[in-house]
Amino acid sequence: IVNGVPVSLPIPTDHRSCTTYEDIGYGELVEQVTKGRMSRSHLCHFDPMFENGRCAFGQTGAAQSHLRNNDVGVGDLFVFFGLFSDMSGKNRHHRIFGYLKIEQISYPGERARKNQSPAGFTIRHPHTMGNWNENNCIYVGTGNTAKKAKDEFRLTEENANSVSNWSVPSWLKHVGLTYHQKPYRWSGNTLRAVSRGQEFVADLSCSRVGRDWVDNIVAAIELTNVE
Repeated sequence: IVNGVPVSLPIPTDHRSCTTYEDIGYGELVEQVTKGRMSRSHLCHFDPMFENGRCAFGQTGAAQSHLRNNDVGVGDLFVFFGLFSDMSGKNRHHRIFGYLKIEQISYPGERARKNQSPAGFTIRHPHTMGNWNENNCIYVGTGNTAKKAKDEFRLTEENANSVSNWSVPSWLKHVGLTYHQKPYRWSGNTLRAVSRGQEFVADLSCSRVGRDWVDNIVAAIELTNVE
C-alpha cells in the first residue's frame, strides 16, 4: 500500500510477456520493495489489465475449468483480492482491490495470436502470447481498481493470527463458496479461507442481500476514483 493506495504488483515471469514493470509504471516501486532483487526491466504477467474503466482477465487450466464448471459467464462479476502490506512489508493482509463485470469472453486457445488481444488496451494481453492450455480464455468488461485502501475492502480480520482468517458478511455462509464446504471453516462472521486458491465462486442468484453487497463494493471502488 503506497501512500494510501493499494497497488497490486503483477507476478514476475520469464515467458509469454513483452511487458516490464517499467512499462506499467512500477519500475521504481518493484526495485524498492524487493530491495533490488527484481529490476524494473524484468518481465511481468500483467493480468488482470485495467484501462479506462475496462478490465481484461485471462484464465486457463484447472482454474478456468472450475469457472466453467460453475457456469461463470457473461453478466457475472469478478471481485479481485490479493495479499497486501505496508511499504516495510508489515501489516500483511488480504483485501479487495478491483472488479470486473463480464461482458464478453474470448477463447485464444492453445496458440494465441496478437490480433486476439482485447481491443481498447494499450498493452498486449499475456494470454495472447505463446502456448497455453486448450481452454485458454480472456474475460473482458467494465472494471476498475480501488485508489484508496479503505477498511471496507479489507478481508483479513484485524489482529488475526493468520491472513487467511477473513471477516465476511453473514449471508455468505448460507449462500456458500466453492472450496469452503467444510463446516470448520465457518465460525460466525469469520471464514478460514483455504491457504492457496484463485477462483472462489458464490452463486448470488437467490440472494438479494448478496447482490446488494456486491453492488456496494463496486460503487465504493468507483467512488475512490473520483474522491
